[in-house]
Amino acid sequence: MNPILERDPADPRKEKKEAINPVLKLALELGPLMVFFFANARGAWLAETFPALSTLGEPIFIATGLFMVATVIALAISWLLVRTLPIMPLVSGVVVIVFGALTLYLHNDVFIKMKPTIINTMFGTALLGGLAFGKSLLGYVFDSAFRLDVEGWRKLTLRWGVFFLFLAVLNEVVWRNFSTDFWVAFKVWATIPITVLFTASQMPLIMRHSLDDKAEEASRPGE
Repeated sequence: MNPILERDPADPRKEKKEAINPVLKLALELGPLMVFFFANARGAWLAETFPALSTLGEPIFIATGLFMVATVIALAISWLLVRTLPIMPLVSGVVVIVFGALTLYLHNDVFIKMKPTIINTMFGTALLGGLAFGKSLLGYVFDSAFRLDVEGWRKLTLRWGVFFLFLAVLNEVVWRNFSTDFWVAFKVWATIPITVLFTASQMPLIMRHSLDDKAEEASRPGE
């Protein structure tokens, strides 16, 4: 019987079937964000087509409501596929629900705008805090993608911890100084590419510290 939450990557009982296909995992993580962007951009059309949504108010509030629904659906699909819930998307989902509910109840979009700040600060602090106690929590995210030595995980965890804090500061700067539409567009079309570029920039470190590559080299005859 699988636990509700995904197992620690170091747990020998963790099975491959607990991991979701990387492409599907990416779709489940980005899907709710794309719903949020589309609903904010086409809020007036959605309110006209589905009158019930008009009770939520302006497009940003319609987008917030649909974002919450899409987030729950994404987590439900993850559960149905592997019978466990991924830690980081679960934490993100809880923050979405809490801040989304505050946004709709108080009719104040500040709460949903602060959501990325809260999540990225939590992740950055958790990674750096875990590192301070000699434990890399990044394996929950990348354990199904690659295996690194201790030094590799330490360096990668440090970099991602700092990067998450950078995203938190960046979100604060954007939402406090620009319009709501600009913030939504930046959240989708700038934050995601920045994250992809950062991830790609870490590949040399991953290659240097990959246990799979070292095992392959050791197994070659005459080497």
